[in-house]
Amino acid sequence: MSMIEKTVLRSEPSLLSTHKVLRNTYALLSLTLLFSALMAGVSMAVGVPYGASMISSIVALGLLWFVMPRVANSSKGLWVTFLVTGLLGFGLGPVLSMYLALPNGGQLVMTAMGGTGLIFLGLSGYVLTTRKNFSFIGGFLAVGMMVALIAIVANLFLQIPVFSLALSAMFILLMSGMILYQTSEIIHGGETNYILATVSLYLSIYNLFISLLHLLGVMRDE
Repeated sequence: MSMIEKTVLRSEPSLLSTHKVLRNTYALLSLTLLFSALMAGVSMAVGVPYGASMISSIVALGLLWFVMPRVANSSKGLWVTFLVTGLLGFGLGPVLSMYLALPNGGQLVMTAMGGTGLIFLGLSGYVLTTRKNFSFIGGFLAVGMMVALIAIVANLFLQIPVFSLALSAMFILLMSGMILYQTSEIIHGGETNYILATVSLYLSIYNLFISLLHLLGVMRDE
């Protein structure tokens, strides 16, 4: 057997495994986004107050940090994934209600939703087509997220509108980078757990949508 044949045989299982992770990730991501949208609709329909939505989001983050790492490799990870995305969607309800109550609010929400979809499909499609490895931006994204979180805490006290606008723009760039990085990790074998891959992409899409919505709202003086 030639060296080339041996290389092909060794790489074939890896490629099959990568395609399986990618396929499962996109399938689960689609379901979680639909479930999250459903829970957001329920939240708006019952008129959940903003305080309750904050609690919902905090519980979701707690599950992500403390529960998900322990169950990601078991079937329980699927239940936790839907619980997390459902809670985040439920917590999004009051925010959407606030924007929908504004003049042209429906158009604003739909524009943010469409922009989020186009960015995700465009960036993911670019990585899948070119198969470029974006692992080199991992360190930059980690530092960027730390700076952004510190800036968010600072803005809670400063309450500067221009600073808040800059934060939204910063998060759009960071989440776009995360989509590139996460998709690259999947197709190059850096991420082999489709549950963790799904949660990571979902959070990027979720934060991208929120940031776009806020940015568009400010640009329209709403």
